[in-house]
Amino acid sequence: MTAPGPQQPLNVVVRNYAIVPVHRLSLDVVARRSGLHPDLVERFVTLGLVDATRDDKGRLWFEPTAPAALARIQRLRAGLPLNYASLGVVLDLLDRISELEAALRRSNAGSRSDESWI
Repeated sequence: MTAPGPQQPLNVVVRNYAIVPVHRLSLDVVARRSGLHPDLVERFVTLGLVDATRDDKGRLWFEPTAPAALARIQRLRAGLPLNYASLGVVLDLLDRISELEAALRRSNAGSRSDESWI
């Protein structure tokens, strides 16, 4: 066995990138992050299940929360025997329930009661 020779110097390159918050995501990014085909994501936009805007070239752009919204849709679809169009009603009801629960929490914030039903 031979003795190890002098080690080669390690070259390290450090690059600085500005951290900029992402304000919107492209269709491809949303499809990749959600694990869905882009055509299915477009269908969800058409059905009104997920919000998106179109730019001047007709490309879809999404909020950063879109992949989470798509995951929610997929979980509901797997758990309920409903078609995608019907899930829109379920999503609206769930959002309304969340709003009402938040309002109830705010109204009960000053009370001393620990008896919360939510």
